[in-house]
Amino acid sequence: MSAAPAAVPVAAVLALGDDALVLSHRLGEWAGSAPVLEEEVALANIALDLLGQARVLLSMAGDEDELAYLREERAFRNAQLVEQPNGDFAHTIARQLYFSTYQRLLYAQLAASDSPLAGLAAKAVKEVAYHQDHAEHWTLRLGDGTTESHERMQRACDALWKYTGELFQPVDGLDLDREAMEAAWLDSVTAVLRRATLTVPEGPRTGAWSAGAGRQGLHTEPFGRMLAEMQHLHRSHPGASW
Repeated sequence: MSAAPAAVPVAAVLALGDDALVLSHRLGEWAGSAPVLEEEVALANIALDLLGQARVLLSMAGDEDELAYLREERAFRNAQLVEQPNGDFAHTIARQLYFSTYQRLLYAQLAASDSPLAGLAAKAVKEVAYHQDHAEHWTLRLGDGTTESHERMQRACDALWKYTGELFQPVDGLDLDREAMEAAWLDSVTAVLRRATLTVPEGPRTGAWSAGAGRQGLHTEPFGRMLAEMQHLHRSHPGASW
């Protein structure tokens, strides 16, 4: 007699799905305003990869459209890092470097586990490998570029550092070696920043208020404005089809 399939960890799929959904929207905001046409295509493709991940994850917890467009701000469980505004291009790249490095480690562990998310993770880790490579390429190019690009990249890395600790806080339903993940993340990010002639930030990595605040539904001010924009059309025309 075969074992019953493991139950879907709802808290986990909401957290990971919200991460992907929110960052997808942020990257989509670059449409029409990226520095060069090639980069506009690259950011759009990364955004679509993340949106695909979000759809699969959120559908495991309920109706994906309702979860994306009808929840209030406090019901979202994304980490605060992904909701931070795009800022200049260096800011976007620093955010992507920090998050894609984490996401690749996360999915690699899940893919090798007996979690019900293992199948999704095995597919997603291949996408995220490109996201990480893209972010590393631009970090090196900007950090070891002109004086201005170096300074902007350093400011971006410093500004977002405080949001990275939350990524390694426990999430119900995810049985992971978080200490190993965090150590590997620090090693990877440190190596990239040093190659880019950037200084590794030294400040605390505890989020805006407390570690894990976004996972608890506590978000930074820019998130409310982003969410209103993301949900406006669906809320204005309930039940509409295209």
